[in-house]
Amino acid sequence: MRGTGRGEEITRRAPWVDMVVGPQTYHRLPELVAKADSTSRLSVVDTEFPTEVKFDFLPEEAAPRGPAAFLSVQEGCDKFCSFCVVPYTRGAEFSRQAEQIIIEAKRLVAAGTREITLLGQNVNAWRGAAPDGTNWGLGRLIRELAEIDDLPRLRYTTSHPLDMDDDLMSAHRDVPQLMPYLHLPVQAGSDRILKAMNRRHTADDYRRIIDRLRTFKPGLALSGDFIVGFPGETDRDFADTIKLVADIGYASAYSFKYSPRPGTPAAGDDQQVEAQVKADRLAALQQLLDAQQMAFNKTCEGQQMAVLIDKMGGRDGQVTGRSPFMQSVYLAGDHTQLGKMVTVTVKEARQNSLFAQTGKRPQQMKSEENVA
Repeated sequence: MRGTGRGEEITRRAPWVDMVVGPQTYHRLPELVAKADSTSRLSVVDTEFPTEVKFDFLPEEAAPRGPAAFLSVQEGCDKFCSFCVVPYTRGAEFSRQAEQIIIEAKRLVAAGTREITLLGQNVNAWRGAAPDGTNWGLGRLIRELAEIDDLPRLRYTTSHPLDMDDDLMSAHRDVPQLMPYLHLPVQAGSDRILKAMNRRHTADDYRRIIDRLRTFKPGLALSGDFIVGFPGETDRDFADTIKLVADIGYASAYSFKYSPRPGTPAAGDDQQVEAQVKADRLAALQQLLDAQQMAFNKTCEGQQMAVLIDKMGGRDGQVTGRSPFMQSVYLAGDHTQLGKMVTVTVKEARQNSLFAQTGKRPQQMKSEENVA
């Protein structure tokens, strides 16, 4: 059972639990299981092992993960948003060394991976030691990974607005392997609520970041996260969120009702919003987000785009893959296409997916054209 920061509480409240481990301790599971077997009280707690040691224990040989794979480059978060448990459960921000990441990426590609998503709780805060003795930011890392042969696609998630620097933004323009899609959560459109959330930026700060991103990469598809019903949120605050969503225009987004997380500052706020109010606001926000998603998907109709086929579809004779914009794309095909990049023409857009037919097959690719 995973439980960084709450290990002793878990064993006290649930004495039948044999072991509580943190996310930095997975590589020690055999040792901890043996320890649990050898003790009569059966309550092994190990939740504080440092991140840098865990990364040193990752397997040298990458197991096949399919055409698309996640590559962990960063863990933890130093932002301390008032609603979030990540700083308490994952610890401080830690970045893997660039050389480790590049080596693992090459192993993944050798095992058949064609799309790598760089993963971190706050991935664009990555600042890693480089082979030349300097420190790189995420933009430089992406440029270096793009030099790997037979790796036509790169992505990264999840990001914080405060860490979107110009080098990373310009990578969206300069690196064709970097897909034209970005998940950049804002959480709310009200400056008052953003301050209460300890986001450390305003709604207009976020707008300016998006404007600059779109200067570097016109047509960039955006995704975001939103929380409605945060403690103290008024109708005016919620209206500001609706306005921000209308101003930005999202290709997709995730919205949630605020739910208190034990141990976070917001959980103890005495201005909790009524459940029905939260439900009504979520429905209104999701209606707008759904409309924006459908409108974006409709713009793809008639377009040609490259799709990485990663699995069989739900029907006989059907395969599915991801578009450059992260949509699910369904088309006729068979298992021989798995792991291949195919050019398709989008015939029909639906709320959560595209339906397409194959067109001209791309030539051998080191990179693919971004459809913008």
